[in-house]
Amino acid sequence: MKSHNLSKSDISEVIDKMTKQWHIELPKSKTLVLHEIDDDTSLITGDSITSIQIGETYLPFLSETALLEKFPKATVDAGAIKFVCNGANVMRPGIKKFTEFQKDDIICVVEEVHGKFLAVGKALVSSAEMSTITKGEVVKNLHYVSDKYWEAAKLIKK
Repeated sequence: MKSHNLSKSDISEVIDKMTKQWHIELPKSKTLVLHEIDDDTSLITGDSITSIQIGETYLPFLSETALLEKFPKATVDAGAIKFVCNGANVMRPGIKKFTEFQKDDIICVVEEVHGKFLAVGKALVSSAEMSTITKGEVVKNLHYVSDKYWEAAKLIKK
C-alpha cells in the first residue's frame, strides 16, 4: 500500500469536496495522508479525520464516531445487523426509525439497542419517501465493519 502526504492545496480541495458531499462543516486540517488501497480507492487519514475515497465519493470512516454523529441516521433492528455487517444493502422492513435526509445523501446505519455505527451508505430514497414505503432497498451499503477498508485501516494504524 503506497502512502503519501497531500499538499496544502490538495488538502484544501479534499476538505472542500467532503464538505459539499456531506453537507457538514469540517475543521481545517494541516496534514492529510493518502493511503492507496487499490486503483480507485484510498484511505485518507489526518489529525481530525479519517475517510475513504472511492472514485469521486468520500465516506466518513466508521471509527470516527464524533464525525458520524453529524450525519443522518437509519436505525435498524437486531435482525438486520448480521446482514448489514456482511455488506448487504439496507432493506426498508429492517429500519425502525430514521432522521431526515435526501436521496443520494451519505447516511449512517446504527443498531437500535446500543446505537453503534454499523455501516455508511448512500440513501436510495429520501426520508420523506421512506416513510411511505414498506419494502425494498433503501440504503446502498458502501462501508461496513470488517470490510476491506476497515482491514486496510488496521494495517495503517500499526
